[in-house]
Amino acid sequence: MQGMSERQYAAHVGLSRGAIQKAKAAGRLILHDDGSIDAEASDRLRAETTDPSKTRKPPAPKLKPVPEAAVSAVGDTLKEQGLAAPTTGGGTTFLQAKTAHEVLKAQERRIRLAKLKGELVDRDRATALVFRLAREERDAWVNWPARVAALMAAELGTETAAMQKVLEAHVRAHLEELAQPRIAL
Repeated sequence: MQGMSERQYAAHVGLSRGAIQKAKAAGRLILHDDGSIDAEASDRLRAETTDPSKTRKPPAPKLKPVPEAAVSAVGDTLKEQGLAAPTTGGGTTFLQAKTAHEVLKAQERRIRLAKLKGELVDRDRATALVFRLAREERDAWVNWPARVAALMAAELGTETAAMQKVLEAHVRAHLEELAQPRIAL
């Protein structure tokens, strides 16, 4: 009858070859006549004679819980790309998470490339520029009645101060109307 070698039996039980050699020397293994190890009989003998408190158990894998926000972000990313998203409460597979990660990296690279090409602008810089231009336009309108009141008064044959007051009132009313909140873009 053919049994297992020390190396094969070590792989079978998950121990080192040295541990199997020590067990063989101590007589804790059943051997065939040819010196090979009888796996079934040796397993039974080891189970009967081994103190369970002295055996090393492999450590349980330490899995960190995945936040629900991360799972939903993976699902959203996969849905945007037309791929199958994880079911609610079913968790995310490694393949789904890896796919979502690769998709996000590709999107990030696409955005970086668009910035380098000048197709995208910095939001804060654009906001500051629009604000500055709007302020300049407002100031131009506020100063406009003082500049044209004399010309209009001469054309209409009225007094300059009265014309300026009327123009200022209408310009300010119009600017107040423009300053009212509107739907944000």
